[in-house]
Order: sequence, then C-alpha cells, then structure tokens
Amino acid sequence: MPDSSRFRRPLPVQPGPGEESVWEYPRPPRVEPRDERVVIRFGGTVIAESTAAVRVLETSHPPVYYVPAADFSPGVLVPVDGTTMCEFKGEAHYLDVRVGEAVAGAAAWTYPDPRPGYAPLFGMIAVYPGRMDACEVDGVPVQAQEGDFYGGWITPGIVGPFKGAPGTRGW
Repeated sequence: MPDSSRFRRPLPVQPGPGEESVWEYPRPPRVEPRDERVVIRFGGTVIAESTAAVRVLETSHPPVYYVPAADFSPGVLVPVDGTTMCEFKGEAHYLDVRVGEAVAGAAAWTYPDPRPGYAPLFGMIAVYPGRMDACEVDGVPVQAQEGDFYGGWITPGIVGPFKGAPGTRGW
C-alpha cells in the first residue's frame, strides 16, 4: 500500500509577532509591491539592487522576489532555451546569470506575457537565491528554499514548513 503520509498537509508553524506563515498565503498566488532594498550578488559583485521589487505569495511557499530587469547590471542576464508553465502566472522563460567566467545556468526567470492578474510580473526577473552568491532583503541574508524547482526567499520573519524539500511534492 502506498504511503499516503507524504500527501498530508503538515502542521503549520504558528507565527509569532511580526512573522508571516506561508500557510496563510493565498492560492492562487498574490503579487504585492515591496519597497524593501533587494540586493543580489553573483560572481563576486552586486548584479541587481532595487527598491521596486514585487513578491509572489503562494500557500506553502516562501515568497519569491522579482526585481525589475532594468535594475540588473547590463549583460548579466542571458536568455536560454526552455520554458515551464505555471497554471497561474503563465509561461516562464529562463536566463543564465553571467559575470565574467562565473555562470549560473537557468538561474533566473521571467514571464514575458503574464496571465491576467499577474501583469505586475511583466518586465520583472526572479532568481534562485541558492544559485547566487547571496541575496538580501533590507540587509538581511536570504536562505534559499529547499529543492531545485521553487525559488523562494526565506527571511527570519517567514515561517513554514515550506514546500520544496524531498517528500513535499504532494502538499
């Protein structure tokens, strides 16, 4: 008999004062503008810095931050073949992140034609924080979401448990 326990929703961590639980995030996801200072480092340099990011909030996922393409250093984002489909946001297109000889393959993505309700993602770029040297939100280091598919940004004010680790696919 298959193990159905891997498909059971886990018990959410009760958020404390000033914390957010990813289990209180909506489905379908919500896009919200942010004015925090977002910094992305790769190849030993700052490749993006912005106070005009948006974040996507979806049940069981840490937020994913999207930064305006114009806030990335020129030439660091290189389009590559391959797309994936999000049932909510539309077709994601991928980009390599390159600084000198340092390359993070397909480490960034964008929605060039986002579906209705997700227009704020047009012209925005997300990165997998675990493939960068470092990502920060208002000077606070970001921890990468486990797994190799989701690109969530975990900061101290976000509580889970988080989808992405082995055994969480059915959540």
